[in-house]
Amino acid sequence: MHIEQIRAYCLSKKGTTEDFPFDKDTLVFKVLGKMFALASLKWWERGEAAINLKADPDYSEELRAEHSSIRPGYHMSKKHWNTLYMHEGELQPKLVKELIDHSYDMVVKGMTKKMKDQLND
Repeated sequence: MHIEQIRAYCLSKKGTTEDFPFDKDTLVFKVLGKMFALASLKWWERGEAAINLKADPDYSEELRAEHSSIRPGYHMSKKHWNTLYMHEGELQPKLVKELIDHSYDMVVKGMTKKMKDQLND
């Protein structure tokens, strides 16, 4: 998947916005202000495409055991975040989309009832 495909997919999710809160390089996708995906645009430009996604800790361990291109989150909580190294060619678009969905769902699951209601309006 190309970064534009990932961007379009993330932005298609309800309540999602994009931002550069850290620097002009790190593209961050948030649902109601909570991060669920990050990507360094410099890495993509260098041909080292990668994206950080949130994941359930047990599921993270399974993913890392099954896929050499999924590793503990780069500059993130290693327990709750994974980095998907897309440039290695192992990860199929279907799996990437499923993992984006999982990350989004994990963030929504942790929201207050008020925030979830706001998302469903």
